[in-house]
Amino acid sequence: MILHSVLGDTNFSRSRQLKIVISKGEVQLAGNRKLKIYGALNCSSGKRMKSENRVFFKSEEEARDMGYRPCGHCMRQDYLEWKAIIKNQAASPALGIPD
Repeated sequence: MILHSVLGDTNFSRSRQLKIVISKGEVQLAGNRKLKIYGALNCSSGKRMKSENRVFFKSEEEARDMGYRPCGHCMRQDYLEWKAIIKNQAASPALGIPD
């Protein structure tokens, strides 16, 4: 995970450095550090977040391993699958919920 704030001291330097890491393939997804949501780099919801909350990931696996969930806007199908898994876990007998 790369914090947006560590890419540079100014908006311009962060923008230039981000372009470099994207072109190298080191970044494929963006996320919101406070909300624990990740999505596509071009997601309109993600573009509206504060830069101090923005983080970047190399893969979905990295984002999920860090406890982030898919964006319901730009990654709708992944979000619905994630939501179904969470719902099934909540209703699981393994959690002590009687049949």
